[in-house]
Amino acid sequence: MANSPLKSVEWLTKNLGRENLVVLDASWHMPDSGRDALDEYRAAHIPGALFFDIDAIVDPSADQPHTMPGARDFATAVKRLGITNGSKIIVYDNSDFRTAARAWWMFRAMGHKNVYVLDGGLQLWKTQKRATEGGIVPAKESTYFADYKPALYLTKDDILTNLDNNARQIVDARAAARFEGTAPEPRPGLRSGHIPGAKNLPFGSLYDIDGTMLDDEQLRGKIEAAGIDLTAPLGTSCGSGVTACCVALAFAKLGKWDTAVYDGSWSEWGIADDLPIETGPSNNL
Repeated sequence: MANSPLKSVEWLTKNLGRENLVVLDASWHMPDSGRDALDEYRAAHIPGALFFDIDAIVDPSADQPHTMPGARDFATAVKRLGITNGSKIIVYDNSDFRTAARAWWMFRAMGHKNVYVLDGGLQLWKTQKRATEGGIVPAKESTYFADYKPALYLTKDDILTNLDNNARQIVDARAAARFEGTAPEPRPGLRSGHIPGAKNLPFGSLYDIDGTMLDDEQLRGKIEAAGIDLTAPLGTSCGSGVTACCVALAFAKLGKWDTAVYDGSWSEWGIADDLPIETGPSNNL
């Protein structure tokens, strides 16, 4: 997996405890799931892993959930975890939404290059009977500088502009029924449908049953079937900017590292009555 954004369970087992290696648990669950990611982390996590809370490291002024904070606030949160600009970061999760990809994208959008996702996450780690520990891992505050990369970030205005110039293909990571508008949104007040012209690539279709990402050939098959051109400029969207990062991660695995994520996603677009929407399947011709 040279130049891959993923690291295997075997790799992490061999390298766990090395100087400058930081392991982060970025698990997150829907509010109505009955699961608490921090409680689950306290009960069992990869030895030495710190908890990265995507609902706490946010822009506090935003109306949408877990919106990316500004560079200064991001750096402040990361410093508290003892992470430096030279840290090699491995992110994992134990979430149905593969939320490690969100933390991976956040670090990349803030200029951190040496960040990876544990392929298979805690699910595979436990299946292979690797060691875990409980409690909270203490962190000593460090210094950190965030270098925001706007090319990896899309706003509502960017999407509106794109509707006029079609400069970028937008890929929606939600399940097909939500994309097509035949199933209601889980968040109240949101319309059903998708951004006009968007392609649909449900994030769940990118993973195998053991939680690992599909191999390159399988991924390419899914992407081509969805009518997505990996040579074109790409942006991803979803319900609230989390699973869109899974699609960006899959693209990076295939060598496409410049995908931008629409952070507000459908939580922002779907609630605004003045923004255009489409329903039905995407046109992949």
